[in-house]
Amino acid sequence: MNWILESWPWYVGGPIIALVMIALLYLGKNFGFSSNFRTLCSALGAGKSCSFFNFNWRTQRWNLLFLLGSVLGGYIASHFLSNQQIPEIATYTTKYLQNLGFQSVGKSYSPDEIFKVFSLKNSLILIIGGLLIGFGTRYAGGCTSGHAISGLSDFQLPSLIAVIGFFIGGLVMVHVLFPLIF
Repeated sequence: MNWILESWPWYVGGPIIALVMIALLYLGKNFGFSSNFRTLCSALGAGKSCSFFNFNWRTQRWNLLFLLGSVLGGYIASHFLSNQQIPEIATYTTKYLQNLGFQSVGKSYSPDEIFKVFSLKNSLILIIGGLLIGFGTRYAGGCTSGHAISGLSDFQLPSLIAVIGFFIGGLVMVHVLFPLIF
């Protein structure tokens, strides 16, 4: 059981992702989780009032099952197959985040100061961040996993441009906006 409970190295996880991508390419499928929102809305009848949701959602049932399996697998892995390992963070990053008020760095998997303390500021950060991510994934034509894993493996130029944009946006967020917010 120890090999399941501990983090897997890149040379195990990477080839598994590659094999999944090869299988999807072979089957003529495109991977991406953000498209499931459109599929769910279409299945619930949103296509009657908005043309964006008016498509044959049944062709994407496989992706909904993939989403369900990912959620269930994540739950099972985090609750039953995990030794609750806290990710190692560089000393410089730990000190930097502690100076911003994040004392839970290195002691919990996610920042308790955001996810476990209810405040108006935290609620606004999570709601506005979620809306921006949701809008961004639709505007970019897919999420980071869809573009970075599926799009780049298909050698799609729009995915390369999107991934470069994600990277630049992440740098701006961490080095410019994050210190302003906290």
